[in-house]
Amino acid sequence: MIQLMQSLGQQALVSMISHLIFIIITWRVLQGINLDPLIKKGRVFEGTLLLIFITVAIGTTVSRFFLDFLQWSQQLIFLF
Repeated sequence: MIQLMQSLGQQALVSMISHLIFIIITWRVLQGINLDPLIKKGRVFEGTLLLIFITVAIGTTVSRFFLDFLQWSQQLIFLF
């Protein structure tokens, strides 16, 4: 029982770290894109907030794919 709880805790920690890493990578990538023409003048806060939401959405999606792929690759041993 304790081993199961430790495994769940480790999985949660790996997921959290993965999400944060991919969110940071996505933020850095989106900073390289000039989105100024898409933002109305005087709406800088809203534009920044939208960029944060887009960053979180893309970063967590990519992280989830990465974590799913990792889990699937570990489950391949049960194929045979």
